Amino acid sequence: MRLRHLQAAACVAMMLVSAVPPGYAQQNAVITAGQAPSATAPAAPQAVQNDTTGQAGLPQAPSPKLTEPLFLRPTGKDYGKAHSGFPNPLRWYTATNYPTPRLTNTPRLDDLLRDGKIYLSLSDAVTLALENNYDIAIARINLDIADTDLLRTKAGAIFHGVSTGLVTNTLGGTTSTISGGGGPGGTSSSAGGSGTGAGGLVISTNGGGPLPETLDPVLTGALEYEAVDQQQSNTILSGGLADIYTHTSTYNFNYAQGFLTGTQLTVGFNNNRVTTDNGFEYNYSPDITANFRATVTQHLLQGFGTGINGRFILQAKNNRRITDSAFRQQLLYTVNQVENIYWGLVSAYEDEQAKERALAQSTQLTADNRKQLEIGTLAPLDVVNSDASVATDKQALIASQSNLEYQQLIMKQAIARNLNDPQLANAPVVPTDRVGLDRLPEEDMPVEDLVREAYTNNPQIEQAVLNMKNNQITIKAEKNGLLPVLDAYGFYGASSLSGAQNPAAICDFTTGAVCPAGTYPSISYGTGFSNLFNNSNPDKGVGVNLTISLRNRVAQADQARSQMELQQSQMRLQQLYTQIRVQVINGQYALTNDRAQVTAAQASHDYAAQSLDAEQKKYHLGASTTANVLQQQRNLATADNSVISATAAYAKDRAALRQLLSTTLTDYGIDIQGAAAGTVSQAPLIPGLTAPKAPEAPKPISATPGPPPAM
Repeated sequence: MRLRHLQAAACVAMMLVSAVPPGYAQQNAVITAGQAPSATAPAAPQAVQNDTTGQAGLPQAPSPKLTEPLFLRPTGKDYGKAHSGFPNPLRWYTATNYPTPRLTNTPRLDDLLRDGKIYLSLSDAVTLALENNYDIAIARINLDIADTDLLRTKAGAIFHGVSTGLVTNTLGGTTSTISGGGGPGGTSSSAGGSGTGAGGLVISTNGGGPLPETLDPVLTGALEYEAVDQQQSNTILSGGLADIYTHTSTYNFNYAQGFLTGTQLTVGFNNNRVTTDNGFEYNYSPDITANFRATVTQHLLQGFGTGINGRFILQAKNNRRITDSAFRQQLLYTVNQVENIYWGLVSAYEDEQAKERALAQSTQLTADNRKQLEIGTLAPLDVVNSDASVATDKQALIASQSNLEYQQLIMKQAIARNLNDPQLANAPVVPTDRVGLDRLPEEDMPVEDLVREAYTNNPQIEQAVLNMKNNQITIKAEKNGLLPVLDAYGFYGASSLSGAQNPAAICDFTTGAVCPAGTYPSISYGTGFSNLFNNSNPDKGVGVNLTISLRNRVAQADQARSQMELQQSQMRLQQLYTQIRVQVINGQYALTNDRAQVTAAQASHDYAAQSLDAEQKKYHLGASTTANVLQQQRNLATADNSVISATAAYAKDRAALRQLLSTTLTDYGIDIQGAAAGTVSQAPLIPGLTAPKAPEAPKPISATPGPPPAM
């Protein structure tokens, strides 16, 4: 009678738990002491706790917490700084070689290999993932890529953009995230990356507007020597010379530099030296002419001001912050993925052990049956039945072993970079941690406090806010691009002449008489050079250039589109707030449901174990049949599976809640700087874990059962 009561209680508990689909939590599953709120009961009036729409008079959602410290770097080199030109200017033109990636495993993995097995704790798995996982390693390089964009914008160039989407190439342990986008550094889209659509056809207005001036100085030079010996067709005009030689040397230099104010400075210095026997055209040989001109051009409308010309630097800094945040999001994602893989491995390991126990039980039963058959106390059909059960259990064990081997392989590829070592590749992985059922503090926190914590810590909100700042900068630039181009300029220059009298210089063109020596005084190059700056032959002026696009359709389209993209980013932020709220609430409910499911599954397991023990005792006394014992063995195997799957679901949902709250790194003591560098000095401390426990013997059936298990 007591067994029937226990069986009925366990069946009712399992029916209540199984009514909730795995991975989904319902509000009416929240169970408190003696009270279960209904999902259809009307909500009590409450004030808005975390308003995200900016309405006046309501408590606002907290500002996102920026990822710190800035800026994270995988190497000791800052690629946002150029090579120093002092004392060797040639370093400006030397190539930068990026370090070759490490394709080997860290020594920590070999240290876990003992007696041909890898004994792996969850802390070890997370540590090895931080050091070896390829997804994290690929995302890590984005930090340096963002620095190169910052260096480009400091020179006045437009940024290339950074692929800050999640890298999701690790197999197994799929997890959930909200945002997504493209590029070679990520397999999902992102706020800070280039705006490419599904077909690669979309180009965002981000980076549009008037192009800034080139801030890096540019020095150009042209050196040329030309020797011409030209035969003359009219000797009268050539002073009786059949051939005239002209040797020309040109030395021209130009310096240009832009400034954040929208100012352009250009300085040109030109020299021309001619040696010739042409006395008609040149009184000096060598004839040296020099001139220089300094021109300053200032944008007055389009392209005016530091806000327009320095916007790429601000956007590159925002993108750098987005990249830091995206790397933190990658860590949260991958750590959670490794946890899921680990709990999948634990489930496969325990399932394989349960299948071995089931096979041992059925094997023992068929051995006993054969003994009874030999002495004639059992029908042959019972032996056939038990033999069939053994075959079924063997097949189940083989399937479980195959699944375990696959889960071990999935774990290895998540925490290792190289599986070519046969010893490592063939070594079985033994998980040494199990999840505890202690309540998390987050389970008892008010919903609004949890939501507020998620709003503060979630990197996706941080990225969305920074992306909106970039959109607002782009809007100002596109609005400035609507204006006509009006440039004011002023220049000052001079020219000079120097050289010595041409021996062939002609003074009388009618007779062709050569000028006597001293007719043209010699002028040194130094004197000619000084004449460029003493205002003796000035060349100066001012002017205005005006360019008006009469229909201005391109600028109108880009300006309108920039407004639309801002509206999209604003709605995307509100959508993130809503999605995070729903996921956090559901995550809190899920843990309550999961714990109840584990408790119910454990109660059913205890009942199945007691039932099997009782049935085996009756069988040995001749009061039961082989079919009854086999049925109880199948019930116990089913209960084992229920406990294993329910415990794994609880472990995964517990890790998922930390990921949603973005507190995984803090709770586990993971140093984000060390993770960015790929070196973990201190192993994570993961709370809520217990050591594996051996299967307990069936509890004796008591005439006065204790209180029901707590939820």
